[in-house]
Amino acid sequence: MPRILAIDYGAKRTGIAVTDPLKIIASALETIPTDKVIEFLKKYTQTEPVEAFVVGMPVNLDGSDTDGTHYVKKFIEEMKNVFPAIPIHLQDERFTSKMAVSAMIAGGMKKKDRQIKGNIDKISATIILQSFMEKL
Repeated sequence: MPRILAIDYGAKRTGIAVTDPLKIIASALETIPTDKVIEFLKKYTQTEPVEAFVVGMPVNLDGSDTDGTHYVKKFIEEMKNVFPAIPIHLQDERFTSKMAVSAMIAGGMKKKDRQIKGNIDKISATIILQSFMEKL
């Protein structure tokens, strides 16, 4: 069964999360250097069927664009060219990094591990995916 894959796109690192085949649980998958994301997604979609992509869209509290919104929009256009048959959904990513840190603390993750920024990115992607799944 195809999965849904979520992307927390960042300037340096991009967090990736994915559903289980039954689309019940969202799980952190990987943190990838941003310049390698398309390559990673190509390899992933060759081995696992992907039903849809969910991309976290950075917006300010008032709903206006952030400094990062432009980069995410460019990335989405590139994804549409590379994966024309896979739908792309946008998900508000406000507060996901703060929620990720809170989740790591609540889960008992050591401070040393919480300081690894890649962990925040993939947990943020998981929160983005879980939020999207709750709307289904």
